[in-house]
Amino acid sequence: MPQLLGSLRRLNPLLVALSIAISGALSIDAAGAEPAPAAEPDSPPETAPAPRYRVRVEAPSPLKEALERNVGLVRWQRYAEMTDDLLDRLAREAVGETRDIAAAEGFFSAAIDVVIDRSADPAMLTLRVDPGPATRITSVRIVVTGPATTDAPLGTDAIAKLTGEWLLPAGETFRQSAWLAAKERALATLTASPYAAARIEKSEAAIDPATQSAELDVELASGPAFRFGDLEISGLVKYDRSLVRNYRTIAVGEPYSQVALERYVRRLNASGYFASVQAKIDPDTTHPDDATVLIAVIEAPTKRFEGGLGYSTDVQFRANASYRDVNIDDHGLQLLADARAETKIQSGSLHFSRPPNDAGWIATFDGGAERTDIENLVTRTASLGTRWRTVAEDDERAVSATYYYDEQHPSGATTETSHAVYAEYERYWRRVDHLVAPSIGWMASLRGGGGVPGVSTRTFGRVVGRFAWWLPFAGANELNARAEGGAVLVASRTGIPSTLLFRTGGDTTVRGYAFESLGVQDGDAVVPGRYYAVVSLDAIHWVSPAWGLAAFVDAGNAVDSLSDARLALGYGVGARVRTPLGPFRLDLAYGQETHQVRVHFSVGLTF
Repeated sequence: MPQLLGSLRRLNPLLVALSIAISGALSIDAAGAEPAPAAEPDSPPETAPAPRYRVRVEAPSPLKEALERNVGLVRWQRYAEMTDDLLDRLAREAVGETRDIAAAEGFFSAAIDVVIDRSADPAMLTLRVDPGPATRITSVRIVVTGPATTDAPLGTDAIAKLTGEWLLPAGETFRQSAWLAAKERALATLTASPYAAARIEKSEAAIDPATQSAELDVELASGPAFRFGDLEISGLVKYDRSLVRNYRTIAVGEPYSQVALERYVRRLNASGYFASVQAKIDPDTTHPDDATVLIAVIEAPTKRFEGGLGYSTDVQFRANASYRDVNIDDHGLQLLADARAETKIQSGSLHFSRPPNDAGWIATFDGGAERTDIENLVTRTASLGTRWRTVAEDDERAVSATYYYDEQHPSGATTETSHAVYAEYERYWRRVDHLVAPSIGWMASLRGGGGVPGVSTRTFGRVVGRFAWWLPFAGANELNARAEGGAVLVASRTGIPSTLLFRTGGDTTVRGYAFESLGVQDGDAVVPGRYYAVVSLDAIHWVSPAWGLAAFVDAGNAVDSLSDARLALGYGVGARVRTPLGPFRLDLAYGQETHQVRVHFSVGLTF
């Protein structure tokens, strides 16, 4: 942000000041004040005539771009009332402005010259800058005072984090924008810990132009440690205060954490009840042990209809329509009616969901029907069930019970009908930096259940485990690993609803193969088996923060007997784009078993 030290006439007087020390060292201190600005003409009109003069800037990039944006001599080229005296004044002032901008970029010994050629029509001015050597940081002193220094591990860990992640270490070029960003980052790290009222007590960058060196000194006062208190909620009209309170997983008296508060806000935003949620802790240092959490909500419209058309490489063309009412009983009971028509799958469902109860459990009730036509296997499945889950995402638990009625019609094989009342327990662990688009950390899940005797075609057990891992390395590189597997514990798959058995292959499992094309051959069809396993490894190089290139290898299969287990291999290259909905993946994959190349694309993360 070179403009911070650009034309002193445009600076916020509280941001920065330059002072020359007696020793000849130059100090930049955010607590200073700027000198009185010189007078300048009124702001130029938005529409202006042809340039009254032209300016050529000769300077290395990015200094050149900063000068072209911020030097008054450049900005006033189209001023209709320009005079020779005003032009001469702008040329003189350009030297000082350029010196400030160069200093903001770390060049404190710049040689600056302005040449005016009045023989040209219009006049041509050349602003020539030799920045000289860049100023390098020779020392950094970061000091934290207050209770955080002896509060292990919360305070001491925050201090270690802010010093370890300091953005402007020794050896780097000093830039004013980087200096401000480094201080803001350090303070934000400390205030994200229980020390929410931390402040910068002192900051100084001592610059010596003679040696092109900078010594940085920052002192932060931690203030007291804060603990979560009660909620103060504003904006509720249709819903009871308990609806907001029951989405909370933060206990009263728990040490304050910005991460925990942001997770709470995301949970409320995703609930469907609110269009906007904002939350902060009251930084009143007189009551740090019982700090009020201020929640401001804007309620969303209760009814919404959505529809769309799309295409995916798994299910091809699709159309969908849904209707949602988040308050059908004036007590927060949600209804979602959904219908989908895809090339390979057609389905309809009704979904009811209650707000969390006082224990933090959300109850849902579902009914639906689905028809699939995949790999010469036609299935028709109806289901009716309930699922109860906790609101916590990092340590989520769930229990469910569902009745399934299922028909399987494999081409060239025997039609089969089955039913089951299936009860299941689920557990999820999520330890990542971001739930939607993680870049570091891991997730795991374990699900176990079984068919209830007497109300199922046959008794069986079922277990599914999944693990995913994200690891950044060597700068802009990242490894993503995934492993999952499952088993239906019964002597034969006969009598087991197809939705509880396994097939794999496609965009999000084994790339290089068609959607659910890996399974058990039965007649002309590929039917689901009792066992499956998938492993995957992606190596990504992020060309920019928004997109990157990937190479990957997948292996997986679904079988009916462990003695038949043989993993199908797929590998290839692709592109990755970070989006608000999660990562967008476009892959070109080769399936080693089929000797075919397939294109895959998908958006988001399901875990």
